[in-house]
Amino acid sequence: MNKPESLRQHLMQAVPELRKNPDRLHVFIDEGTMRSTAAPGLSFEYAYTLNLIFTDYSGHPDAIAVPLFAWLLVHQRELMENLDKAKDSVKFEADLLDNKKVDLSITLPLTERVIVKRLTNGTLTVDHPPEPQLDESYDAEHWQLFGNDELLAEWDNPSP
Repeated sequence: MNKPESLRQHLMQAVPELRKNPDRLHVFIDEGTMRSTAAPGLSFEYAYTLNLIFTDYSGHPDAIAVPLFAWLLVHQRELMENLDKAKDSVKFEADLLDNKKVDLSITLPLTERVIVKRLTNGTLTVDHPPEPQLDESYDAEHWQLFGNDELLAEWDNPSP
């Protein structure tokens, strides 16, 4: 599975507080399944709930949310486009530790296709293709998010 590490790296690059304290982001995969059909071949799909836990987080939640949605536009677009899925696909809980810190948990359902092909010599290869991409709605390659004149987050467009 490639998406959990991709999202972790994206958030580490984007959120200044995580760059300073990378051990404050914990990533868990919950409720995972592997689905395959009876179609010829061994290709399948991973489906799971990704749980991101930010401990002792003192930044603004927008600094996490906006880069997260930027990543989703590239890697799991239907969570934003499909109105039925978008209603409750990205969930969060927060424990308020004091006036300046929270433990924040964000869960989101992810899927990853795995294509298994038989080569002419009889061996199998495995490939994790990127999600289909639509035309970019934002053309910039580098992003900065400001709130009240403070830099909240900064990232490059997530690569597919």
